[in-house]
Amino acid sequence: MDYKKSKAPVNTVTRNIMDLCENTDNIYESVAIISKRANQISAEIKQDLNKKLAEFASYNDSLEEVFENREQIEISRYYEKLPKPTLLATEEFVDGSIYFRDPTKDGQEQE
Repeated sequence: MDYKKSKAPVNTVTRNIMDLCENTDNIYESVAIISKRANQISAEIKQDLNKKLAEFASYNDSLEEVFENREQIEISRYYEKLPKPTLLATEEFVDGSIYFRDPTKDGQEQE
């Protein structure tokens, strides 16, 4: 998922609960799916950010010297302005681009 090109809102959006439970018929299940996807997105963003910031890492153990790198600050600001993972996951869920299944329901249908 390319979270950089997502059209998810940056601010919180009020949503109709009935729209969220349309696919699952259960609001709690919908929230669980959204939260699991938000955790995945958060881990992906964190890994990407750490990879980019590792290029600027200095391996000196001196606590007295703190360098401010303009590129590093710009990268951090860019990631701060991205939509939150919860908003990205909710947008994906509403659009229907998240695949999910319930193994307990799948097992009952096969019998």
